[in-house]
Amino acid sequence: MMTFPIEELIEYEGNMYAITAAASRRSFQLSMLRDPDIEINNGKVVSLAARQIFTKEIEFRIEA
Repeated sequence: MMTFPIEELIEYEGNMYAITAAASRRSFQLSMLRDPDIEINNGKVVSLAARQIFTKEIEFRIEA
């Protein structure tokens, strides 16, 4: 079971708005795609999205 990557969040030195927006958007994408990893993560979509971002499994950028 995956948990929310709290250590990575605490140590994150970047833009907190950007990482929050990226996790929110990725959570939405995972939900719409009905990604099978959601079930593996006990339905915790936000923690799955955050883990993907912090492990650089996916990359994000905020466009102005």
